[in-house]
Amino acid sequence: MVKNPRSVAMAAALALALTACGGKDQAQGGGMPPPEVGVVKLQPGNVPLQKDLVGRLAAFRSADVRARVPGVLKQRLYAEGTDVKAGQVLFQIDPDQLQASTGQSQAALAAAEASYANAKAAADRARRLAPQKFVSQSDLDNALAAERSSAAAVKQAQAALADARINLGYATVRAPISGRAGKQQVTEGALVGQDTATLLTTVDQIDPLYVNFSVSVTELEQIRRARTGAGTGEGQVEVILPDGSTYQRTGTMDFSGDVVDPATGAIAMRARIPNPDKNLLPGTYVTLKATLGEQANAYLVPQVGLLRDAKSAYVLVVGSDGKVARKDVTTDRLQGDSWVVSNGLAAGDQVIVSGIQRATPGQPAKAAPVAADGKPAQDAKPAAKPAAEAQANKD
Repeated sequence: MVKNPRSVAMAAALALALTACGGKDQAQGGGMPPPEVGVVKLQPGNVPLQKDLVGRLAAFRSADVRARVPGVLKQRLYAEGTDVKAGQVLFQIDPDQLQASTGQSQAALAAAEASYANAKAAADRARRLAPQKFVSQSDLDNALAAERSSAAAVKQAQAALADARINLGYATVRAPISGRAGKQQVTEGALVGQDTATLLTTVDQIDPLYVNFSVSVTELEQIRRARTGAGTGEGQVEVILPDGSTYQRTGTMDFSGDVVDPATGAIAMRARIPNPDKNLLPGTYVTLKATLGEQANAYLVPQVGLLRDAKSAYVLVVGSDGKVARKDVTTDRLQGDSWVVSNGLAAGDQVIVSGIQRATPGQPAKAAPVAADGKPAQDAKPAAKPAAEAQANKD
């Protein structure tokens, strides 16, 4: 078969042009372009010291209401489970016997005062007559002694009357504090306070509330080391309710113990939670997100960017020379979806968080800014196409 000379010439020219383009691309690109990896640029800062803990709510104050005098419980004067004010009458104990005792004390006081008046008159007369020797010294001494004894008897009777009035006042049982009054423990008609102070009810102050929790000695030491040199204020506590929702008000750290419980090896801690709506109830177990201060000069490294091997934890970074480098780091804890790193990084490090499988330490890589979750950053520009591909499209 005879080929057309013109067609042969055109095919040769086309092949020569393609060969020239390929040679030009290799010359310009120098082989395969460096792989593109997603990086996050890190800066040091103050990182909150957060711990997920379990705690139990407790009343801010709790007072037992008891019968302090013997008698028959006559009446309950509050609604169970309602809020009461300090000094509000809760119970009434039959006061008849106490009123009778008070009357007896008043009569005894009156008799003592009358005896004192007579003794004082006799002593005054003896004092006047003693200088003229109309009474003997023995009679004077006896008159003065009778006066002193009568005065003491008056004071004793006054104290007995005061005690009787106090006991009569105890017949009206009042709330010692403001709070929510609990269930009645003794029914009307029961004899109370006979040998011991009978428990009638309990009043709990539930605004604010305490939340009690504990941390291990290791965690406490970690918190103390991390807080060294950081200007931190009061710790903050968020309460996660049993349904998974977050309580709308934040509490503050109130107490930190300094004695280790030998049974658990933990240290007791406490926070105060506002509860103006009375939605939280004492005794409830809740999950806490406690912010116990701030850790200074720490880095937050996304989980996807931190690797581990037999040697240590490490990250891959793209240096200023465009090459991948390994950096061994010290991790303190996992906080949210990031690792808190205290050592091994420098300000401005570009940590690789996507395309890690394409990065090799010592080899070049093209850094493209991405968000911490590996998605392109909002302010990142679209990655440029490789030079060889751009030239081929142009040709």
